[in-house]
Amino acid sequence: MMHPDTELRYIHDEIGYGVFATKLIPKGTIVWVLDDLDQVLDPSYVESLDPLRKQDVLKYSFRNQHGAYILCWDKARFVNHSFHANCVGTAYDLELAARDIQPGEQLTDDYGTLNLDEPFDCLPETGTDRVRVMPDDLLRYHAYWDALASEAFRQFARVPQPLAHLVRPQHLEKILAVVEQRKPLDSIVNIYYDRLLQR
Repeated sequence: MMHPDTELRYIHDEIGYGVFATKLIPKGTIVWVLDDLDQVLDPSYVESLDPLRKQDVLKYSFRNQHGAYILCWDKARFVNHSFHANCVGTAYDLELAARDIQPGEQLTDDYGTLNLDEPFDCLPETGTDRVRVMPDDLLRYHAYWDALASEAFRQFARVPQPLAHLVRPQHLEKILAVVEQRKPLDSIVNIYYDRLLQR
């Protein structure tokens, strides 16, 4: 589920829609959390779908570390990519605001965290030489994303968390330990889906 202070807006024909903040979302705020309305689809089920539905599932879903397709039920599926994303994924089935997200600003993810099945060509962005998202980007850039998440978690207890009640119970103690700096953050590399191990 996406943070409640967001809305869907049309951008233009090339990009389509995006998710925008309607109020300030401070750094460290949960901006998305996997909840029980999100669909977790087995790959064999996705393969069995008719072409029309399969196409949309593949377009709007991402994969978890087990290879299941996660299809978000709400506007979360419209969050667009940026190499300078203001949201950062974690190993705890949630994403945090990596910095303060201003009212009217688009929420973005780095699709490199999403275990994409195929490379994804991107619009050019200043300040980076990356032009494609690759299926194994988690292996390359996890340390950078972990650093962003670690910094965001330092603000976690200081900001409102309207989605906290949706955090999965198995993650609560780990998150509390990270917030209280009793344990290090679990690396996002833990959610990498290794296709070679599945063969």
